[in-house]
Amino acid sequence: MRIAVIVTTYNRPDALAAVLDGYLAQDTREFELIIADDGSTADTRRLIEDYARRAPFASRHVWQEDRGFRPAAIRNRALAASAADYVIFSDGDCVPPHQFVSRHRTLAERGYFLAGNRILLSRRFTVEVLQRRLPIHDWSTGRWLAAWMRRDVNRALPLLALPEGAFRKRAPQRWEGVKTCNLSAWRSDLIAVNGLDESYSGWGLEDSDLVIRLLRAGIRHKSARFAAPVFHLWHPENDRSRLPDNQRRLADILASRRTAAVIGINQYL
Repeated sequence: MRIAVIVTTYNRPDALAAVLDGYLAQDTREFELIIADDGSTADTRRLIEDYARRAPFASRHVWQEDRGFRPAAIRNRALAASAADYVIFSDGDCVPPHQFVSRHRTLAERGYFLAGNRILLSRRFTVEVLQRRLPIHDWSTGRWLAAWMRRDVNRALPLLALPEGAFRKRAPQRWEGVKTCNLSAWRSDLIAVNGLDESYSGWGLEDSDLVIRLLRAGIRHKSARFAAPVFHLWHPENDRSRLPDNQRRLADILASRRTAAVIGINQYL
């Protein structure tokens, strides 16, 4: 099974460096890494080129012009650029533990998408991690428990690793709470629903729209919690001025039976 990891980024090279360190340290090399760049400047390009030279796996940089926050569009472009069988989506501020890719691979199953979760770092701890280049991707559970006791992270329970089991399929129709910072699916399923919907502009809900359409197409929810968390670096809240428009779009998809994105990946294929 060929796997592609698609990581979105925008003008935050210090956070992206921590994320790329995590992918360089994965316990498998059997994946390609695609940096889906929503219009970053040359600093990010140089960082990606440096990591690409050192990476023991295929790495590429897919860039689009900076015309505001357009995560759906850049993810579609990255997805179109890959020929992988299976795709893991994450973000350029979400550091993966060293077993992140291999655990998504282990849990992948035809007819399902996988939804993982996040451990949120505090503002102070994020600054420390980035300034000191702390290798949090390789920290032990004990170190994370100590960080939780200091209130440097919001929780530690997701670090508990549980094997495959029936509990992972107990909410097959659930879309609430699923985020593209930790989501994986078969590329063929993503193409079948026309990828992400670029009608969504600005922050919010394009990931919910995607998951609802996957469910409508018969692809069910399988949980990757207690297997493949990511460590989410703190950042200021994104501009939410366009959220009401996106909420109306989400209400429309919930009221319909549509499975295909209005403006989707077919324009790049």
